[in-house]
Amino acid sequence: MKNLFIILSAFVIAFTACESHENELPSIDINQSDLNFVVTQNPEKDNEVTMESTDKSVIPYWEYTKDGEVWGFSNKKKFMVNLPFLGTYSVNYHVLTGGGTFEAEPVQITVTSNDEEFFSAEEWGMLTGGVEGKTWVLNMESPMGFGGLDFPYNEEGADYWNWYPDLASNDWIMEDKNWGEMTFDLNGSYNVSVTQTALNSSEQTTKKGSFNYDIEEHSLIFNGGVEMLIGGDHYPDASTWSNVEIIELSDSTLRLATIRDQSRTGEGLAKLIFHYKPKE
Repeated sequence: MKNLFIILSAFVIAFTACESHENELPSIDINQSDLNFVVTQNPEKDNEVTMESTDKSVIPYWEYTKDGEVWGFSNKKKFMVNLPFLGTYSVNYHVLTGGGTFEAEPVQITVTSNDEEFFSAEEWGMLTGGVEGKTWVLNMESPMGFGGLDFPYNEEGADYWNWYPDLASNDWIMEDKNWGEMTFDLNGSYNVSVTQTALNSSEQTTKKGSFNYDIEEHSLIFNGGVEMLIGGDHYPDASTWSNVEIIELSDSTLRLATIRDQSRTGEGLAKLIFHYKPKE
C-alpha cells in the first residue's frame, strides 16, 4: 500500500503542476460497483494476464500480488503482464478522481502452471535447479578472490584484473570451516534461503526471502533481509551484500561479487568475489 500512496500522490502533484483548470479531473464520488475495468487471462496460456481500465475520467492504478507480496504495479489504461509461477494472484484496481481515490473489490485469478518458456534460459537451471532447488556452499579450495571494477565484462577497461588465490597458501582470507549454505529454487516463487555461520563460532542463522535475477545485467538481488553467503572477516568492507553481481555461473561454479567501497584498511575500490560449488 505504501507504493499506492506514493504513486497516487505523485499523480496529484504532476496533475496540479501540468494541467489547466479546464482539464482537471471531475470532482466525483464513485461506488465500487461503478468502477469499470476488465481482467482477462489468455485461455491458451493463463500466465498472460491483460488488465484494462474502461473508466474515461480517472487515472488508474493497478497492483497485483501473490501471497501478500507485491509482484508489480502500473498506471497504464491497458497492459499485459506475464505471471510465471502457478498459484493464486490478487489484482487490485484503484482510480484517482477529483473527489479522491477509490478501490475496487480485488479480482482473484489462478495460474495453473509455471511458464516453462519464461525460464528456458539455461542460467535459471544453473543457478536454481528449477522447482527442486539448488544449494551452494563456499568452495574452500579457493573460496574468495578479488577483481577490478571492469572485471569480467569490460576487457578494454582500465580496471580489468582479477586474483583468485588458493586458501592453502593464503589462510588470512578466511578460516577453513563450514560457513553455511545458500539455496535457490523456483517452487512457486523466486525463493532463496541463506544459512550463515558466525565469524567467531559455529553458530548459524538462517534467513529466507526472495531474489531477482537479471541475466543480461548479471545482477542478483536478495530481498527480505537476506544477504549472500560469505566467509571470513570481510563484512564491514562493503556497504551491500544483497545487491550483487554474478561473475561466473555454470552447473558446477558460482561466483558472486560485491564492491569493497568502505575498506577498513584504506584500500581502494575493488570487487570482493566469493566462489561457490554445489552442495554434495
